[in-house]
Amino acid sequence: MSEAPSEEPPRGRTGMQFDWWQLLRYYQAGVVNTLLGYGCYAALLSLGFDMFIAQLVSHTVGTLFNYFTFSRYAFAGEAGSPLRFVASYAGNYLLSLAVLWGLSQVIVSPYLAGLVNVAIVSAINFLILKRFVFRPAAGSR
Repeated sequence: MSEAPSEEPPRGRTGMQFDWWQLLRYYQAGVVNTLLGYGCYAALLSLGFDMFIAQLVSHTVGTLFNYFTFSRYAFAGEAGSPLRFVASYAGNYLLSLAVLWGLSQVIVSPYLAGLVNVAIVSAINFLILKRFVFRPAAGSR
């Protein structure tokens, strides 16, 4: 007799196979993370903060929140390294600043520049988190 198909999407990765469910969970958590981070950024802009100061504050708040959502949902069941996460987000922050600066040269609205920045940097962030921060837990293959 064969078993009934699993209702739960497969977790983790096997060999070089890409885990599309993990990517979906990353972006689901990312929506919540983005609402918090971009909401903080936009609120600070509306209060008169410089866009780069707003980026620094929102990125710091977002990093703390993101570790919990990603480690408990998007990369659940994988061993995460808080130190690597912080290091990846430091690099992510520098990348984000560079992209934001570049976008500010061609997009007049700092709100739109911030939003486009989120789209670009989030895709790169997923690959970094998947490859260097969250790895399969020992014994889960």
